[in-house]
Amino acid sequence: MHVPDGFINAPTSAVTGVVAAGAIAVSLRGARRELDDRTAPLAGLVAAFIFAVQMLNFPVAAGTSGHLLGGALAAILVGPCTGVLCVSVVLLMQGILFADGGLTALGVNITDMAIVTTVVSYAVFRGLVKVLPRGRRSITAASFVAAALSVPAAAVAFTFLYWIGGTTDVAIGKVATAMIGVHVLIGIGEAVITALTVGAVVAVRPDLVHGARDLRQKLRLRVHGELVDAPAPDAAPVAARTSRRTLWVTGLVTSLVLAGFVSFYASSNPDGLEKVAADKGIDKKTGQHASADSPLADYGVKDVSDARLSGGLAGVIGVGVTVVAGSTVFWAVRRRRAGDDVSATATGSA
Repeated sequence: MHVPDGFINAPTSAVTGVVAAGAIAVSLRGARRELDDRTAPLAGLVAAFIFAVQMLNFPVAAGTSGHLLGGALAAILVGPCTGVLCVSVVLLMQGILFADGGLTALGVNITDMAIVTTVVSYAVFRGLVKVLPRGRRSITAASFVAAALSVPAAAVAFTFLYWIGGTTDVAIGKVATAMIGVHVLIGIGEAVITALTVGAVVAVRPDLVHGARDLRQKLRLRVHGELVDAPAPDAAPVAARTSRRTLWVTGLVTSLVLAGFVSFYASSNPDGLEKVAADKGIDKKTGQHASADSPLADYGVKDVSDARLSGGLAGVIGVGVTVVAGSTVFWAVRRRRAGDDVSATATGSA
């Protein structure tokens, strides 16, 4: 789903760039409400994990592969606004360092892969959580459905953008049928990865999962013979089975192993968008990537001849750079919230 330069014309790319910039600005403000000292480190880790898993293309059908988009996973784990920022950080690192996704198409990719997937998946997730029985299994089931629907939604969004600003003359009906069809299959893989990851984190630290905050036990008091919710700032959380540090280290090691070792065995088939573009001819005006000369272009380290070592090193470097960049952004957001809280307290006292 990484759109390269040349698929979408300049005016449409510019408009999506404005949309993406606006969404990121709104998300930065929203993330200040979603993040605290406990969850800010998790957000940086989520970005790194998404980067790692996106390197693991899995086969879907007829010489086509797919990979995680990550919007649903990020939104459920750390919140929709923070989720938009997580995927945007990943896309920025991929575009600049690995020549994956065009730089002039960065607005298109953020709009499609970060905004659409996050908004659609989180809306579906919250709707399902409200009607399903309250419990961990419901969180996992809702994650599966939300993730499965987010991928074809992104395919629809790309089709719409191509209809507006596509640079080749291909019938939009053919593009829509091919894109949606293959991405429904890819969505199943997305759903499995998302549900397994969310389920694993909820099992050990449900208090850190944004989408599982309804699992916290509400303290109720009897007042004049009636039960009412106590005005406690935080309800008693479900018991944690592991420390935050252990969870973070485990997640980072898992990401490094996936990107540095497992990625070598990923499918080499073109992903859904690449396959459709080649079959339908919408890639005729693809331009050379501005970062084509990057020492990490195409997920390999320049001048390292061994393919396994080259790809593994590139994956490890990518995870490291993404976790540092993401953590820096989210700690800055958290510090800004802390500063606002202090200012509000001082104003209230005055």
